[in-house]
Amino acid sequence: MTAAEMTAGNGRKPGLIERFIDLTNTSARPLAEDAAFKDRPFQDVLAPDDRRKREKFIPVTRFALLDRLTQPLLWQPTQAAEARRFFRYLDYWRQQQYNALLLELEQTYEAFSPDSDLLMTRSFSADERTTLKSRVISSVEGLLQQANYERIDPSDVEMILTQDSHYGLDLYVDMKAFEDIVIYYRGASNRRYERRSYSKFLRKEQFNVPIFQRLFIMFKMKPFAVRVEEVMKEERVNREEAEKRARRIYDRLPPGINDKNIYLKLFKNIPRTDLEMVFPNTQVRFRAFDKLRLGLTASGGLGVGAIGAAGKIALLTTNPIAAVGALAGLGGVAARQAMGFMNQKQRYMVVMAQNLYFHTMADNRGVILKIAARAAEEDVKEEMLLYSVLAKERASRADLPAIDLAIETYLYRTFGVHVDFDVEDALDRLLRDGIVTEKPDGTFVTLPPHEAALHIDQMWDLLLDHLPDPTSAEGYEFGGVPA
Repeated sequence: MTAAEMTAGNGRKPGLIERFIDLTNTSARPLAEDAAFKDRPFQDVLAPDDRRKREKFIPVTRFALLDRLTQPLLWQPTQAAEARRFFRYLDYWRQQQYNALLLELEQTYEAFSPDSDLLMTRSFSADERTTLKSRVISSVEGLLQQANYERIDPSDVEMILTQDSHYGLDLYVDMKAFEDIVIYYRGASNRRYERRSYSKFLRKEQFNVPIFQRLFIMFKMKPFAVRVEEVMKEERVNREEAEKRARRIYDRLPPGINDKNIYLKLFKNIPRTDLEMVFPNTQVRFRAFDKLRLGLTASGGLGVGAIGAAGKIALLTTNPIAAVGALAGLGGVAARQAMGFMNQKQRYMVVMAQNLYFHTMADNRGVILKIAARAAEEDVKEEMLLYSVLAKERASRADLPAIDLAIETYLYRTFGVHVDFDVEDALDRLLRDGIVTEKPDGTFVTLPPHEAALHIDQMWDLLLDHLPDPTSAEGYEFGGVPA
């Protein structure tokens, strides 16, 4: 089936998007020639579960898309080089817009940064800190959404707090300790690992581990006084007892953590079954197997020691030295078993620390910088794909579903990725920047590559004249021009 037949067969306007779908014919990847999905929309190939799990994140670099989308055969003579020039201009334009957002966000976050080495020249009232905190959280979430991260609801216990563990740890997190917590992920996939199987006589076997390729967490701890009040209400104890219990909870936190700060953490390749280990108040507990093993070892050792000591204690009146030695030996057995419990828990902590070392990507301000860079890249990738359709074909708003499917099919055939392309978001930015205009009848008019590059150049010239006053409430909209 050809692209034209596929388009017509799906009830869409023939001739609208065939050329963009046929970009896959120039792909050098063998994947594009796979008979399993050649000339088929990827929605007809995917299983229902795959469709449900699709993300907006495009796991392809903007450089790879730039090379594919500006091949000479895909454009009219001389337009391929002009399109490449326009895409590079567009890339720089998006980056500077997010840099402007970063300037405003860094100024707001400075009041909550745990890593700042700068002098705070003013203090903030409780109401001002509440307003600033809300602004930090909403701004960071805006960046995450533009970077095509997916939100995890902290109240979704089934997804966050699991019983199984890839690293063999039993972890517990007290979610009530947080005043604010924001969790996002990007790239839910599987990774192959090896382990020795007892059922296969300790031979290695491979198995899949569900992971989050990127995991973001932002949190602020509850003030101690607030937690005390909650303990009093929940457990119906007096203030003195509530303070003791709350103190035990806060003593589990890492040294130096402050309830006035907002903490941001970014991790990579976190097993979904070990999500708890990224929280600051994670408690390591003994697994049922370890409890049974250590319990049997302890009871056996103490039992043998007690039997041996009992006989010697009976000689207390005739040989007191031997009796004292027996009691000391029994105490040594008990101490050794207790050390076994402590050493096992210490080994758990080492396992968690070692794995977090390799999973950690950035903290606090560094997280903001990374997410802003990824947001700019995702915007540019979406806009390059959409522009490559609108610049070549006459289309209207009624054709957006067909264009959306064409781009998703192209990404699937060319790179083998299942993406939920956000056509509306990309279109809004192109309209806002004047690269695309919409007529009253819904028809789109798109600047040719040469004119589009000149248009970006003119916006650069006017940029500094429209910068907002950093001391005012005026700011920038995500992915748009100065407000």
